[in-house]
Order: sequence, then C-alpha cells, then structure tokens
Amino acid sequence: MEANKVVCYAHPDAPLIEDYRAGDMICSECGLVVGDRVIDVGSEWRTFSNEKSGVDPSRVGGPENPLLSGGDLSTIIGPGRGDASFDSFGVSKYQNRRNISSTDRALINAFREINMMADRINLPKTIVDRANNLFKQVHDGKNLKGRSNDAIASACLYIACRQEGVPRTFKEICAVSKISKKEIGRCFKLILKALETSVDLITTADFMSRFCSNLALPNSVQRAATHIARKAGELDIVSGRSPISVAAAAIYMASQASADKRSQKEIGDIAGVADVTIRQSYKLMYPFAAKLFPEDFNFATPIEFLPQM
Repeated sequence: MEANKVVCYAHPDAPLIEDYRAGDMICSECGLVVGDRVIDVGSEWRTFSNEKSGVDPSRVGGPENPLLSGGDLSTIIGPGRGDASFDSFGVSKYQNRRNISSTDRALINAFREINMMADRINLPKTIVDRANNLFKQVHDGKNLKGRSNDAIASACLYIACRQEGVPRTFKEICAVSKISKKEIGRCFKLILKALETSVDLITTADFMSRFCSNLALPNSVQRAATHIARKAGELDIVSGRSPISVAAAAIYMASQASADKRSQKEIGDIAGVADVTIRQSYKLMYPFAAKLFPEDFNFATPIEFLPQM
C-alpha cells in the first residue's frame, strides 16, 4: 500500500467518494469520513464553450510576455454592475488605465506583424521569438529613429531567418510584408550596424533543397544541382553572381539533363529571379558542364544536347 494514499482502514480496497461542498472523502462501503477539509484543485468555475457571451470567468490572463514592460502582468477591472460600483454622479468608481504606454503599443503591433508574416511563409516559433527579441533590442536602443516599425519588423524577420540557418530571400520577405525590398535592405544594414552583430554569408546550399522541393524535383536532381553549384564556386566560374541566381542556374542545368525538365520561367518564379538572370549564370556555367556534373549522374539528355544560350 502506498504511504500517502488515503484509504478507509476497514475497507482499504473500497473506492472513496469526494463531497466537494464539505471537502470530505467518504468510504463508499461504510460511510466513514476518511479525510476532511480536502482542497479542491479543480477550476473555480465551470466554463461552457458554447456560451454566446464569450465571457470566460476563469481568473487567469494571457501568457506572460517578458518583452513588454511589467511582464504584461496588468490588471483589468471589469464593468460595474451594482450601485456600489458608481459614485453619486453615476461615474464608475474603479477605472482602468485607459491607454497602455506608447512603447508597449509599438511592440505589440510589431510582434503581431512579425507573427503574421511568419505565418504566411510557415516559419517556426523559434524564428518568430528571435525576430521579436531583435526588434525589442532595436526599439530600446532607439537607433533607427525615422524608420517605420513595419520595415524594422520585416528586417528583423530576415535577420532571424539568417541567424537560425534557414535564410529567406529579400523577395520572399517582401512578398509577405507591406514594405519595399529596398527599404527592408536599408533597415537590415542599419540593424546589423546598430546591434554590432553579423550574419553568415548565404550560400547556394541554403536554398537548394527548398527550391527543388517547391519544383517537385527528385533527390537525384537536387544532389546534382547542389554539386554543380558547389563545383562552379570552387572553379570560380560564377564570381560576382548572387548565390540565388547560381542556385537557380544549377537547378536549370541539372533538370535539363534529367527526365524531370523545368523551364527557366518555372524556376525563376520559385527562386524569385528573372529569366535573364538565370540565363546569364547558366551561360557562364555551360562551357564547363562536363566538369560540373557529379560522376554518377544518370543523364537523360547528354551534355552536348543541353540548351545553349
């Protein structure tokens, strides 16, 4: 028998009945009160989910937010219902502080904006939390005065993605934001300077798996495209080209040599680069195609029959 278990000494196996009103534990066999003054750890109120009023009487607030001043542990006084709630002039005796501080309001709006942007491109909570922290640091430092909070929030989300090792392109952030790509880029540089932080350089490998999966390409093509892009970098064929355009050109080359061909337009739409940009990088890589493909690649179209630009 467990040391802390409450049982009837005469009927140890009998189930006990709990009298919630009196706080008693009663033996179901003989009616002996085994324990009294038992604390009820259940909820104080019964909440019915189908009630139309929408008022939840359980006495807990929202989750604590350490990024807001006071930890967001504010008290809100409910509306008065009886005569005792009003003075002789009919004015409510107990009133809430009607407006939260401008700092908290700016933070709440920015956190909401970051959350909405992250939702649209399916980013996890870890990235949202990091972006929120970055925004808080920038806002507290007052380093970017004159810049809109939405632009700073977008740049913080971009930096958070880079720092978490899952970079997104400026165009992808711009697509879910209300801010122009140029303004996000400006804020990005200013935030890095203000916080004295840095981000790792983006590489073709950062985008390859995402672009290939969005294009529904098989693993063999993805591996070949990754190998082509890496080899092109090692041979210094595409110096000065952005990793995104190199990744797009490598995917184009690998897909054209395989049975799962994709057009420049399809790849450009997914990667967010123009057809011309893909063509320019592809033109640089084409003369070295024999050196770029992995040795075990299964060619559906031989190298000499690949499209020439």
